[in-house]
Amino acid sequence: MIRPPLLRIEPPLHIETLTADRVAPLLPALARLRMAVFRDWPYLYDGDGAEESAYLAPFTRSARAGLVVAFDGAAPVGCATCLPLEDADAAIAAPFRARGWDVADHFYFGESVLLPAYRGRGAGVAFFAAREAHALRVSACGFATFCAVRRADDHPSKPAGATTLHDFWRHRGYAPVPGLACIMRWKLVDTGGEVDHTLDFWRRRIRP
Repeated sequence: MIRPPLLRIEPPLHIETLTADRVAPLLPALARLRMAVFRDWPYLYDGDGAEESAYLAPFTRSARAGLVVAFDGAAPVGCATCLPLEDADAAIAAPFRARGWDVADHFYFGESVLLPAYRGRGAGVAFFAAREAHALRVSACGFATFCAVRRADDHPSKPAGATTLHDFWRHRGYAPVPGLACIMRWKLVDTGGEVDHTLDFWRRRIRP
């Protein structure tokens, strides 16, 4: 049996990994967290309920989906999702199929969102570790993968002093996959218009 790693999470946070049968009741809270966190740089996402329902639908259909939730007491203040890449949205899996890679050998990590007041307490590390443990527990996948929006350094909406999470991801063992990207479309907070965005994939081998 593969056990989740022991991690130090600063109180009042505690982390739980919920499997498919317990995910659905928390999806409205996840949608609210996504819309709150992704409204800021670098996603600039002006979300709505209909878009969220469509995006989150695969997590209700996949028997092997996982939802890692950070709670402050009974209130969810952050979460991270994961599911087999073969169960994810077709647009996410398409670049892997186009490259001839085995989709069934990849577990897809969706968003990792946390309210600003709770950052710096270990939740980000815990989200990755818990999702990797879940992937190993419910699948035979050799790789974990995720994608992140590509933004130009001179983007007009970039805040002064903004940095990327690239070093954090590299410290978790992930590396960018050159040339592997997908396209997603969402409405921007600064223009109100829907725009295609390029998201670049990162991955890590999680099983020898």
